Amino acid sequence: MTSPEGTRPTVAIIGAGRAGRALALALTRASVPVLVCTRRKSDLPAGINCSLEPWTLALESASIILVAVPDDAIGVVAARLRDARVASAVVLHCSGLRDRSALSALDGLAAGLGSFHPLQTLAGDSDAAERLRAAYAVLEGDPAAVAAGRRLAALLGMQALEIRSADKPLYHAAAVIVSNYTVALSALAERLALAAGIPADAAGRIFLPLLEGTWRNLEMRGATDALTGPIVRGDAGTVRAHLEALDDEARRLYAVMGLEALKVARKGGLGEAKAAEIEAALREAMSAR
Repeated sequence: MTSPEGTRPTVAIIGAGRAGRALALALTRASVPVLVCTRRKSDLPAGINCSLEPWTLALESASIILVAVPDDAIGVVAARLRDARVASAVVLHCSGLRDRSALSALDGLAAGLGSFHPLQTLAGDSDAAERLRAAYAVLEGDPAAVAAGRRLAALLGMQALEIRSADKPLYHAAAVIVSNYTVALSALAERLALAAGIPADAAGRIFLPLLEGTWRNLEMRGATDALTGPIVRGDAGTVRAHLEALDDEARRLYAVMGLEALKVARKGGLGEAKAAEIEAALREAMSAR
């Protein structure tokens, strides 16, 4: 049932994966009544209540239902909820990619449909729950769904941001580049460090202080002023030396990312003569077979 304005909602979370567990723990810490609905007994953090199928009573008492399952399963879950009494509940899925239409099986059967995407990496229950505070919750859907999402965000100490349905794939691609590809780039850097003779016990950690410093610069100064290194200095000779030292796959990746860094450097005032020299070296590396 929809909770009156000013009272805390009652939340049912369908799914006990990383997102479901982190949200359940964070909501519990915020004194929000929450019940996790799963198909089988799951390992949940202490103090989190769990409901096995059928979820009838859990869903009937919920004012907000969060569908925290993989993207391809959202429609399946929505179809299974058609026979549940959810007319007084807002149903939100937690996908960064999919929009309200993933819940279309519930059109006309719920108080509102939409999405609530926590823009945060959610590995490790307790740490993940803490990291939700001050992170963004990206919202989309019916007015009632967006309003419910804003209430949840406020209770969790998150910053709410509304986005258009059509823009979600572009937004989610950006999130993947920042989070997942940072991990992939760090793994590549570790491989290169090992090849350069850095001991194995240091190769996986040697760049962490550098990475932390980079994120601090981004937070304090923004991308244009945070960029350091040979490209922003206009040091084409260093760029060419890097390209010559790398294997084919790493060279192409360095060149692609270098062109993006060059856009930032140009925006920051890098002279065109030096920028053109660096761009020529990077494009040559991209086209080399």
